[in-house]
Amino acid sequence: MSDPVLLTTDLSLPLFIRGKVRDTYDLGDHLLIVATDRISAFDYVLPCGIPQKGRVLNQMSAFWFAKTKHLVPNHLIESVQHVRSLDAYLPAPKRFPYPAYLSGRAMIVKKAKRLPVECVVRGYLAGSGWAEYQQRGTICGLPLPEGLRESEKLPAPLFTPTTKAEAGHDEPITMAEVTGLVGKALAEEMREKSLAVYQLAQDYARARGFIIADTKMEFGLDGERLILIDELLTPDSSRFWDTATYEVGRSQDSYDKQPVRDWLTQTGWDKNSPPPDLPLEVVSATSRRYIQAYERLTGRKLA
Repeated sequence: MSDPVLLTTDLSLPLFIRGKVRDTYDLGDHLLIVATDRISAFDYVLPCGIPQKGRVLNQMSAFWFAKTKHLVPNHLIESVQHVRSLDAYLPAPKRFPYPAYLSGRAMIVKKAKRLPVECVVRGYLAGSGWAEYQQRGTICGLPLPEGLRESEKLPAPLFTPTTKAEAGHDEPITMAEVTGLVGKALAEEMREKSLAVYQLAQDYARARGFIIADTKMEFGLDGERLILIDELLTPDSSRFWDTATYEVGRSQDSYDKQPVRDWLTQTGWDKNSPPPDLPLEVVSATSRRYIQAYERLTGRKLA
């Protein structure tokens, strides 16, 4: 597959929002979400893109939305495999020559009221959770048994929600704070559904040689119904480890943007100024990881 890296889109449609990675357009009753090849690290969008990254994010989300819809409904209406399918969602006067890049990296979704919570589920002791545990014996304030090691499986998956920050870092919040934001019934439903989706995905991934160490999900309201929105169980939102190389007591090699974070850290970049461009070998390594994660987990070739 040799289509050029897609850093931005400029469709003849009203722009709904442009995020760090996705460009979303307003189709009236629906939204068109286009996953670009942009990549962010340490809260900055980097000047270069990662080939095929947007395709992986779009197609992997569609895969998991289909696999988990019996647990919780989601916003996906159609994953765009052929650009002419967009005709069904646009009145004739608004139709235009669709760029070929939309195939495989765009989806039509329901409009929903986004809830201001990132629903994080952690099954293993890693990342910021490991750092906090070393200092205080907790993850997001939740106490854990003594003597756990880095990357060790937790006694049970933990629901550790955070704020949904428009800029800067998301911050951990308690269930009481989630309840204050969305109400008790919705808070409990978000927790229950997040844990159920994680467990299903974890069991599925294990059979295909992957551990899902942690993941984050977003929910919205379709009327009064809770639904999953945005992306689901992608290398941007999850930490995937290979079971063949997994070893408790050390950090793991992740199928995500790890080569990017490692290289940026090694350069001495201050993380407070525009980030440097990535070298070709880091771009290529990151692209391979995204594609391998998709193809191994789904059993499909990236289209």
